[in-house]
Amino acid sequence: MNKEPNPKIAKAYGELAKLISRKRTHDADDRKVASEIFDERTLKTLYKLANQGYVDILNGAISTGKEANVLKGFRDDGSVVAVKIYRIATSDFKKMQYYIAGDPRFNIRTNNKRQLIGSWVNKEFRNLNRLLEAGVNVPKAISNLNNVLVMEFIGDEDGNPSPTAKYLPPEDPTDFYEQLVDQLDKFVNDAKLVHGDLSTYNIINHNEKPIIIDVSQSVVRDHLIANELLERDIKNLVREFSKMGVDTSIEDLTNRITRD
Repeated sequence: MNKEPNPKIAKAYGELAKLISRKRTHDADDRKVASEIFDERTLKTLYKLANQGYVDILNGAISTGKEANVLKGFRDDGSVVAVKIYRIATSDFKKMQYYIAGDPRFNIRTNNKRQLIGSWVNKEFRNLNRLLEAGVNVPKAISNLNNVLVMEFIGDEDGNPSPTAKYLPPEDPTDFYEQLVDQLDKFVNDAKLVHGDLSTYNIINHNEKPIIIDVSQSVVRDHLIANELLERDIKNLVREFSKMGVDTSIEDLTNRITRD
């Protein structure tokens, strides 16, 4: 049985709902962004997750993407989690259908946007669990509901998120790259998944340790488009790390990742 709603949650989300409904013209842009993230259904979803003890309050952004925002969530015990919220209004549903279609784990036969996003979030949740079991450095998936995913927070003890390798290049690019190759090997050959959008934008530099994120589009290894996506991932990594001075090539990385 669910515990009684946390009064701080009720107050915070109540105030957020009021913010969304304001009619003042000078904050129209802020209201537009807020309404895209915190529509009524999302507020209810967050309230349910809060009531289940997964998050106590939201405070501060970790990242902002085209389709989702990642916010810091604080729990009753003082711990921090990452709360990824997919925006219904701006999500690319054709892309979602493209990556989900053909995945034997999902049988999506609907054009309902909310159901599709729910499946997309569940896909990311399951991919994270699968990768973690294979020993890949990814955030631990904690819970998911509708368009919201709660994950392990990657950062310091003060609540500062670790940046991606795009914005904090590694001090030793070769060592970082070698760690990443090991992670990619486990990703592809042990978890039997292909990322599909791997670049320094999706690799956190956590104390010189690569942590792979954003695996919602990742497909199973025997998916029809898996080889195409893997080739793209390899080209991206070789291009970006070659610019950092790493001695690598598409042929070398392909040989190291592709097992007979």
